[in-house]
Amino acid sequence: MRVEMKSKNILILPLIGLSLSFALVSCNDDDPVDNDPIVTGNVIVNQNITSNTTWTSDKVYQLAGRIAVVSGATLTIEAGTIIKGEAGTGANATALLIARGGRLIAEGTADAPIIFTSVADEISPEDIAAGNFGSPNLDPDINGLWGGLIILGKARISASNTSGDLTEVQIEGIPTSDANGLYGGNDDADDSGIIKYISIRHGGSNIGSGNEINGLTLGGVGSGTVIENVEVVSNQDDGIEWFGGAVNVKNVVVWNVGDDAIDTDQSWSGTLENFVVVTPAGHCFELDGPEGSYQGGHTIKTGTIVASNEDRQSEDLINVDANSIVDLQGLHFTGIADGQKINRVTAAGVTFTNITLDVPADSLANHVNGAVPAGVTAGGNPQANTSVFSWTWAAQAGQLTGL
Repeated sequence: MRVEMKSKNILILPLIGLSLSFALVSCNDDDPVDNDPIVTGNVIVNQNITSNTTWTSDKVYQLAGRIAVVSGATLTIEAGTIIKGEAGTGANATALLIARGGRLIAEGTADAPIIFTSVADEISPEDIAAGNFGSPNLDPDINGLWGGLIILGKARISASNTSGDLTEVQIEGIPTSDANGLYGGNDDADDSGIIKYISIRHGGSNIGSGNEINGLTLGGVGSGTVIENVEVVSNQDDGIEWFGGAVNVKNVVVWNVGDDAIDTDQSWSGTLENFVVVTPAGHCFELDGPEGSYQGGHTIKTGTIVASNEDRQSEDLINVDANSIVDLQGLHFTGIADGQKINRVTAAGVTFTNITLDVPADSLANHVNGAVPAGVTAGGNPQANTSVFSWTWAAQAGQLTGL
C-alpha cells in the first residue's frame, strides 16, 4: 500500500444557516489561482447542516467530524462530487449523518459517481472526469480510515428494552448524547431523499470495543427514499446494514468489507434486488429477526456472491436467527471454501427459492447446517445483472469479470 498526503490549501467554511453554493459564488474570482483555497483546496465541513445546502463537483469536501443534516434541511450533492472524511475514532469518528426529517439528494451518474472516501485517498475531480473511479494510491482492502454514511428516518422498527417495545432508538455508531442519532417512528413511507450512483470506501472507524460504523447505515428509512446503484468497498464493519424501515434498495456492490456484507435487523420490510457481494470477512448475509413485538419481513433477490478467493475467505454463506423473517430468491454462491455453510435453515420465517451453490452435487450437504432445504441446489449460474455496475471501482478492478 502507498499512502501519500498531497499538500493542500484549505478553506474553513461553516455551514450553519448558509447555502454553500452561494458562499462559493461570492468569493473573489480575481484572486490568483495558487492563493485561492476555494479553487485549489478541500472545503472543510466542520458544523452541522441546518439549511438547504449544495455541494458541487468542482470541489472536494472534507468532513472534519460527525456532520449531521438536521431535520428540515436538505443537502444536495452534485454528480461527480468527492467527499473525504478525516481520520478519527470514538466520539471523534467522522461521518455524514442524515437525521430524521433531513434529506440527502445525492444523484450521481454512471459517468460521474459520487465518491465518499478518506482524506488519505488522492482521488480527485480530474480522476472522475477522466473516468478513473478507483483510488490512485489506496489498496481496495484498506479500511477504518474514517466513518461512513448514515441515513435515518421515521419508519417502523422492531426494538425493545426491559420496559417493552420501543418506537425509536439511537443508531449504533453515534453517541447517545447526539439526538440526531435517533431513528424510528410510524411513517413507513417516510422520504429521506434520493441516493444514486455513490461509492463508499475505506470507512468503518471504531467508536468503541467491537463497535464500528457501517459503510451505509439505514435506520428506520422509509419507502419514499430512493436508493439505487451503491458500492461499498473495504469498510471495516458491515457493507450495508438495515435497522427496520421499509426502504427498497437495488443495484449494489459490496467488496472486501471487514465484517458482514449484508446485515438486516429490527424487521426491515423492504427489498434488496440485483447485487454482487465479493469476499466479506464476516458473514455474506447476517439476517437477524425482530427485537420487539412488531414483525416485518424483507426480500433479498437476484444476487451473485463470491464467498472466497485466494486472498480472502468469508465466515459463512447465510446466517439467520431462529426468528428471522426473510424471503431469499435467486442467489448464486461461488468461490465456496471448505467449512462455509448456510446456517439455521430450519428458521420458520426464512424461505429459500432458487438458491444455488457452485459446488458438486455430492458435496452440497457439507455446505448446509442441517437438512438441505428444497430451494437450495448445487450448480447454477450467476444471477445478478452486472452490466449495470460498469461504473464501480470493483468492475474497473476486474472483480466482476465472469460474474
